[in-house]
Amino acid sequence: MTNNHSFMDRIEEVLIAAILGLMTALTFANVVARYVFNSNILWALEMTVFMFAWLVLLGSSYAVKKHAHLGVDLVVNMLHGDARKWLALTAAAVCVAFSLLMLKGSWDYWANFANLPATEGRWFPLGFEQDYREKGWYETNDVPMPGILAWMADTFNEGEAYEKIPRFLPYIVLPISMALLLLRFVQATFSILNGKTDRLVASHEVEEELAEIEAQNAEAK
Repeated sequence: MTNNHSFMDRIEEVLIAAILGLMTALTFANVVARYVFNSNILWALEMTVFMFAWLVLLGSSYAVKKHAHLGVDLVVNMLHGDARKWLALTAAAVCVAFSLLMLKGSWDYWANFANLPATEGRWFPLGFEQDYREKGWYETNDVPMPGILAWMADTFNEGEAYEKIPRFLPYIVLPISMALLLLRFVQATFSILNGKTDRLVASHEVEEELAEIEAQNAEAK
């Protein structure tokens, strides 16, 4: 289990770093094209928007893992022992329920774009739709379809070639990121149960930085 988690963590970190690097490179290339060559990368803006969405959505689960979300611990610090633990577990349960709802909603939004059925039920999945409208033919506005993905036309578009990439490709981050968010909240819940932490958000970056500065000043003296 530990090895699986480490492998998943590594994939998440590499993917986030790669997206940030690609965003920077694409934006820089578009600036050079515009101001040096008086040209433009037409699809750069839309692609950057998609990558930024991927960065934010994947980063939200990564922040849960790193305890980097903002949190107010005034009430938590007033409690001790079991009371603090139960408050933390209550907060974790709310977050797990929220991420479950978000996972259902994100799947329902994305599924039809991939010619898949959404779930039934307003709040909780009660099975899959029997009748639904396939939307695999929907394309993005500007991002061209690379030749390596030409096989998708037969699978999702009845053999008709895509001119732009289908929308289900950038939109797939929705269910993936919500599944990761659910996983991270479940992991955080187990950390509270096992006594490894006593709160959902355990980040105290300012205090840690101040302590580090004080230690450096003490060494300098």
